[in-house]
Amino acid sequence: MTFQHPAQKRDDGRRGRFEEAAELASNFTSSPLFAALCLGLAGLFVAAHVAGWPASWQLLVGDAMSAVTLLLLALLKNAERRAEHAIQRKLDAIAAALLEQQEGKRGEAHEHLKKVIRMEERL
Repeated sequence: MTFQHPAQKRDDGRRGRFEEAAELASNFTSSPLFAALCLGLAGLFVAAHVAGWPASWQLLVGDAMSAVTLLLLALLKNAERRAEHAIQRKLDAIAAALLEQQEGKRGEAHEHLKKVIRMEERL
């Protein structure tokens, strides 16, 4: 098993299960519903302390908040790496197309640039 950049595509251009799950999770965590769930969890945490619930319940709510935080950290890092990879691919394509144009040619680099510009729709 090798550790590759999460945004690396397969040769056939398809995404793996992890990439698809990470995209869905990223979309969900950026939704108002998830914000409301987090606000509710934080409210439950405060209520557990104010109401003097047993320590086991307070720990349970605190552990749930820790798990959500860890999940969000992993999703944020994944989204960051995918965006970084897409930007780098676009910059490489732009540089190659500019170099090709400066040399008076027009060919493969320009076609690659057209293809890469829409890359974020597939990542």
